[in-house]
Amino acid sequence: MKSLKRYAAFIALPLVLAGCSGPDFSDLDAFMAQKRARPGGVIEPIPTFKAYEAFGYSATTLRSPFERPVEVRDIAQLQAVSAIKPDENRAKEFLEQFTFDSLRMVGTLDGREANWVLIRDPQGGVHRVSIGNYLGRHHGKIVETTDTYVAVVEIVSDGSADGWVERPRSIKLSGI
Repeated sequence: MKSLKRYAAFIALPLVLAGCSGPDFSDLDAFMAQKRARPGGVIEPIPTFKAYEAFGYSATTLRSPFERPVEVRDIAQLQAVSAIKPDENRAKEFLEQFTFDSLRMVGTLDGREANWVLIRDPQGGVHRVSIGNYLGRHHGKIVETTDTYVAVVEIVSDGSADGWVERPRSIKLSGI
């Protein structure tokens, strides 16, 4: 019985499909003729795009305006203005020949006895410094070091004959 039903279905299927098709496509031909008779549209050209210009952010080494200024512990005990004076008899260190802004912090070294900060000079040399070392042309003494910055106190002239003031500065790790 099942085989008879299958046999009948196989025979009926082609007959049903043959009845759906016919040689009369006049409605389809009329529709296509109507669409071809309409005028063609104008395709707008592809817009030209300007080349992307990369923006060079030059303030990466400056302090973020959303962070508090570097707290230098040693300048909390500021001395009287008359007592502030650079030590002219002290031997100059190598990094004191460069301007402060030309020096870059490039890393740190943790040792058993001391932690070092690596400073790159404008000539490409890398130097180890720690708290107590001097750098920059304004008698800048390193007073604090961390993994991300070096805090320095410079002694600069206040404009009078023998007046000096302390100015805190910092060098952030390059790339931060």
